[in-house]
Amino acid sequence: MGEFASDAAAALKAAEAVCGPVELEEISDRRGSAVWKASGPRGVVSIKLGTGEAAEVTAREASVLDQLPGYTVTVGRFDGRVWFVTPWLTGPSTWDVFRPVRTGEGGRVEALAAAVDLCRAVTDLHEAGWVHGDLQPQHGIHTEQGVRLLDFAWSRRLGITPWSTFDGTMIHLTAPELAARIINGPQPVETTQSADVYALAGTLWTCVTGTWPLDYETAGLAKGTPLDALRKAIAHRAVPLTTRLPWPSLQARLRHVLLAAPDHRPSAAELTMLVKAADA
Repeated sequence: MGEFASDAAAALKAAEAVCGPVELEEISDRRGSAVWKASGPRGVVSIKLGTGEAAEVTAREASVLDQLPGYTVTVGRFDGRVWFVTPWLTGPSTWDVFRPVRTGEGGRVEALAAAVDLCRAVTDLHEAGWVHGDLQPQHGIHTEQGVRLLDFAWSRRLGITPWSTFDGTMIHLTAPELAARIINGPQPVETTQSADVYALAGTLWTCVTGTWPLDYETAGLAKGTPLDALRKAIAHRAVPLTTRLPWPSLQARLRHVLLAAPDHRPSAAELTMLVKAADA
């Protein structure tokens, strides 16, 4: 884990303007992007710092947050780095809500309600004219005010492509058509709402089973297979879905989404209704 940059005084000052004197807890530090939880007597915020190639990615995410209703952000630059401060989202992730389901301890009623709420949050984002681009099990936080989405670094408003090159985000939740575009081009590849729905269904499948939706072992893709080889197999739909079905009613609906061609894939709003109709 990295150390909070002592010269990022403006980021710390922005956090303390909200919280008062803060204690810092490092949450993550990977690929040039680090996140801290800053807690003080008046509140809690998140500080995100991007360095190197991650600096412009961090700036792009801050720009998205600034445009979305319900999110507030303070952003700054120093020495080629970019930071932003935003309120800490309190609540479990979708992955956390599903934990009792994965461990066989029940919790299906609560998990199904959480799944519906996550789908509604993505629906709201899509209806506002946005693509998220990186939906994952940890990227929905279930707060008292509803689900709030995280990690908007690869988000875009429809009609705008704010990057020159897109190589994909979580490979295991990448829609086949998006994988094919990354391989074949042309760049810049545009993320789509339909690919978001694929990732949303894959996210819920993963929350149910604890494993990714695709059965790499059956496809002969061992652990450690290079990313390019995985992407090619996904693009050609050469990896079947796993057959483990601990929650058949819900997974049958998710399976329909994961196997559908892009033009026949339900919208986020339609997936919300499909999930809502599953048996708990």
